Amino acid sequence: MAEDFARAVEDGLLLAKRVYLGKDHAVVPPKTPPRMERSVQSYLPTAPIIYAVIDNPGIVDNPDMPSYQPYVHGRYNPPALIPLKMNSIELDVDCHLDTAFVRVSGSWRVHCVMGSKSCDCRVAVPMGDQGSILGVDVDYPRKSYSTELIALDDNKDIEKTAGPQDAGFLKPQIFTLTIPQIDGGSNISITLRWSQKLSFHNGQLTLFIPFTFPDYVTPVIKKIAKKEKIQLNINSGTGTEILSNASSHPLKVSSGPIVGHVLLQSPSLHDVDQRETFCIYLYSGSQQRVFRKEVIFVVDISKSMLGKPLEDTKNALSGALSKLNPEDSFNIIAFSEKIYMLSTSMELASKETIERAVEWIGVHFIAGCGTNMLTPLFKATEMLMNSSGTIPIIFLVINGAVEDEKHIYDVMKRHLAIGESLCPRIYTFGIGSLCNHYFLRMLAMIGRGQYDAAFDLDSIEVQMQKFFSRGLSTVLANITVETLDDLNELEVYPSRIPDLSSESALTICGTYRGNFPNTLKARGVLGDLSSFAADLKIEWLKDIPLDRVLARQQIDLLTAQAWHSENRQLKQKVAKLSMQTHNVSEYTRMILIENYKIIKATESPGGQKVWKKADPKKMVPKVPKMLLLPSLSIGFGNLEGTAENIHLCHEEPKLPRAAEKCRKAASNCCGKLGKNFCCMYCIDCCSKMNDQCAILIAQLCIALSCLGCVECCSICCSGKGGH
Repeated sequence: MAEDFARAVEDGLLLAKRVYLGKDHAVVPPKTPPRMERSVQSYLPTAPIIYAVIDNPGIVDNPDMPSYQPYVHGRYNPPALIPLKMNSIELDVDCHLDTAFVRVSGSWRVHCVMGSKSCDCRVAVPMGDQGSILGVDVDYPRKSYSTELIALDDNKDIEKTAGPQDAGFLKPQIFTLTIPQIDGGSNISITLRWSQKLSFHNGQLTLFIPFTFPDYVTPVIKKIAKKEKIQLNINSGTGTEILSNASSHPLKVSSGPIVGHVLLQSPSLHDVDQRETFCIYLYSGSQQRVFRKEVIFVVDISKSMLGKPLEDTKNALSGALSKLNPEDSFNIIAFSEKIYMLSTSMELASKETIERAVEWIGVHFIAGCGTNMLTPLFKATEMLMNSSGTIPIIFLVINGAVEDEKHIYDVMKRHLAIGESLCPRIYTFGIGSLCNHYFLRMLAMIGRGQYDAAFDLDSIEVQMQKFFSRGLSTVLANITVETLDDLNELEVYPSRIPDLSSESALTICGTYRGNFPNTLKARGVLGDLSSFAADLKIEWLKDIPLDRVLARQQIDLLTAQAWHSENRQLKQKVAKLSMQTHNVSEYTRMILIENYKIIKATESPGGQKVWKKADPKKMVPKVPKMLLLPSLSIGFGNLEGTAENIHLCHEEPKLPRAAEKCRKAASNCCGKLGKNFCCMYCIDCCSKMNDQCAILIAQLCIALSCLGCVECCSICCSGKGGH
């Protein structure tokens, strides 16, 4: 899908050359990237960008200065995307704890469509790490649009359902939404809201927001100045000093010992759960000692891992092995239908052993049939149950769903030790959308580990490297918090507190009734196996929206529990929390609400419609239209897709080879007139043919060319004739 989007933008930039910019020769249209530098990435949005969706190239023109344009035949299928000119942009960011709430407000102009015509406009929003879309508001003279979340069973009154092209994700962090029928020449104001996580490393929090605008969204008329405004608000909620040398530098939080705070907040009037909220926040400085480790990597090598997913996994695993200390020990278990073990016992991480392990990975990581998860997971747990003086860790990497997931969860829950000893930790990593990521969350929770995922082919290796680094950097284990048991109706998320890593902060949240204790003590085991105890400072909050900060974590963990228990009340609770905090969930859907603002229009001498507000006393109220958007959640895995070994890199069928050549030929010959207008119907027909049929037609065309039947096309497209 990302490749199709990029190709549509490339088509749009070529098509935009039809727009006459006037006689001001000092103003030069922005250049597209050089051909040798063009790639899918070069046309994907690196900041919030709005595109005109053009299927009919005949409507493309300057709405202010209509110019003579050669008539064109055919339509773009899929439509071309012309980036709109940006008039102004404002970025407001509120950072609370390790979560950033981002608000972008901007104004764009539909500069490329005739004033008498209209087109759809597509909003593209690239978000940062673990970004979650919260809402979109659109305003222009005739109408306004806004998004809203509704429960799954509340969509009975919605007449129309949007197609997959109207909303969704190009990539895991690039959200798109199509706004219908915006008039040419209109200025549209759009407000975008999302949340994302700050990254944590060696006592430093780093905020990265995609906000790099390409040249082609800059207005080319001198009198219009592009205005940008950026504001960053930071509230750590911990009383810790925040240092920042520049807006492009990390925010330094602490370089000393482990720091912990307790934040409390009363519910708002509109809160669905009128209990008090608490948040225990722990993070480590850069000088903490990590545990000596016993590590077993349990890796899925089924056929759906074939290609880049398996190669990236091998690279990330080799990198993780190189980070082990000589006193650490490790093993590797690869599984499909069969199981392959590096060794029958744990191996010390010497240089020679690691080199042998890397060679073993190259030989045995060959994709096979089936996905037998329980046996290798149980075997790894058995090997680590008698660990002494180390922290035992299981890294599970998988890219598909399995039939007995609830049984696996129940078996592992019974098998893991519940006591204070260092029982095996389970860290889970899911690749692609075929996985049941909620099952993986549950496994990580009972194993005091962490969960992570990569939904995009290009992010597997980077995300997995970070995942391994967090697990291998544990500085505090067996964390407990005293005196919470005296509270009424207490709920804690997650129910088993995971370990603290120097590579990530730890958030424990929950709700309760009663009087919160005046003092709270956190205990645990440090990397040198000494005991840790610290009094946690308690603070009531007024200026931090704690419910919004914790919402994403609560929704994901509650959804995982609802999947396992199939509890209807729990699903309803997730839906209410989702709608209250505007976070997408499995039990809600996003809708687009359309409101009319005016009811009449007049036509200017130039043919452009001028909309005027009607007398409010004479206006007849219209019921807002609601459009049900496609599901934006990740789902609970795909057993059929896993059984069919669907690859993460699976894409929509491409043009047959011969038809693709025809498309390129049409593109070259008609490029001077806006790229392949005259041949689009033929190309679309060819794209639906198989290779044999396309080759037959190509041979027939060659035979006809001997009779001179294509001579007229060569004359026309060589620039020697008219069109």
